[in-house]
Amino acid sequence: MELENPWDFSEVYTRLHDWAADYPFDSEQEEYWVHITTGTHVAQICLFLLVESRQIPGVLLQTAPPKNQKRQMMRGEVGSIELIDLDLARYDALAARLAAVRDDAVRYLKSGIATRNPAFNRMIAEIEQVALNSPSPILLNGPTGAGKSMLARRIYELKKARHQVRGAFIDVNCATLRGDGAASALFGHKKGAFTGAVDKRDGYLKSADGGVLFLDEIGELGLDEQAMLLKALEEKHYYPVGSDTEITSNFQLISGTNRDLRDDVRAGRFREDLYARINIWNYPLPALADRREDIEPNIAHQLALASQELGRTTRFNKEARAAYLNFALSPEAPWRGNFRDLAASIMRLATLAPQGRITTELVQAEIARLRWLWQDTSAPAASVIPAKANPDGLDLFDRLQLENVITVCRQHKTLAAAGRALYHISREQRATANDSDRLRKYLHKFGLTWADIAAPL
Repeated sequence: MELENPWDFSEVYTRLHDWAADYPFDSEQEEYWVHITTGTHVAQICLFLLVESRQIPGVLLQTAPPKNQKRQMMRGEVGSIELIDLDLARYDALAARLAAVRDDAVRYLKSGIATRNPAFNRMIAEIEQVALNSPSPILLNGPTGAGKSMLARRIYELKKARHQVRGAFIDVNCATLRGDGAASALFGHKKGAFTGAVDKRDGYLKSADGGVLFLDEIGELGLDEQAMLLKALEEKHYYPVGSDTEITSNFQLISGTNRDLRDDVRAGRFREDLYARINIWNYPLPALADRREDIEPNIAHQLALASQELGRTTRFNKEARAAYLNFALSPEAPWRGNFRDLAASIMRLATLAPQGRITTELVQAEIARLRWLWQDTSAPAASVIPAKANPDGLDLFDRLQLENVITVCRQHKTLAAAGRALYHISREQRATANDSDRLRKYLHKFGLTWADIAAPL
């Protein structure tokens, strides 16, 4: 490695950092010993920092000859090997460079999105420290679509980039594990363990050996599987189904849940000892609606992903972007599906965009679609009656009738079309079909107009 100035900290560190980033380390097959006795003290410090930050996945050693070299070498004695303990406080500039590396890791965990929510950013910064400094279990708690699976995978990829794991990332949704097959899927089974077990199966825990196992919706596991998982976590070995021979698996567990497991513990549905074991690091992921300041950068991120998937660049025009953003940030947008709703919405807009330009018309249609998606189907039908009609002050007969009239009206684009549908029998018995006037007068009885009840375009 050629250096213009081997005493220049910036040059030496940059060259060594770039070398380490390009070198094909294989920690599973090889061990790395970084010998720093030779070279300048600048090179020694830089190598120490690279090893300490796991950018070089090796052991840092310093060697020294015997004190009385001539006499002791005649006796066949060797020198010493010592660990290095540097006072890093003297090297603030290099500490700043390490901080920059840490910032890169935080941005990676956030998928490169410039999030603005302070509490979320603090949480991700702590997760970065935990991911790189602790092999203990991590529990991610949050609603469906909040990004638990994505964050778990990012944690794994960050650890793998720093050579802290060598195995695979195994993603398991525990809600899909049912009955007798749950234990077999997780812990494996031997051939002939039960009817249908025609071959040996390793199971997800063994597949995650040396890597990271993500158990999403862990609260769905049965109590028997919970007991087996606890043993595997604490002892690093367990029995496959039908086997009397233990197997080993050393993995880091990341768990996900969309409910409060403390309630399940109190109800006896979840083992208290397992909860204590997986809850060493607990991070609640907020819903998208609770991070409205992060909606705008996530729109840009999802649009970039959609453009990549569709193979063409897609953009909002100025008015369309303002209309979509105003709706997305308003209380009218609950984002019940969180990032899944946002990703699906942006993908629809990008797919339908003519020549890659998202127009105001497309945005208005998408807003109407989202309103329909988020309407509360479990709520009483009275919710379709505008407040100005005072639905709580109506008799049940009038309220039920008005609800159904409004429902039919919202299925049609014009007052005339709705009138024809509502009066389709009686209109045939009249000399003059005045459906629009009849419907207008009916709505007027409740202080309503067509504009008050028409579905958004």
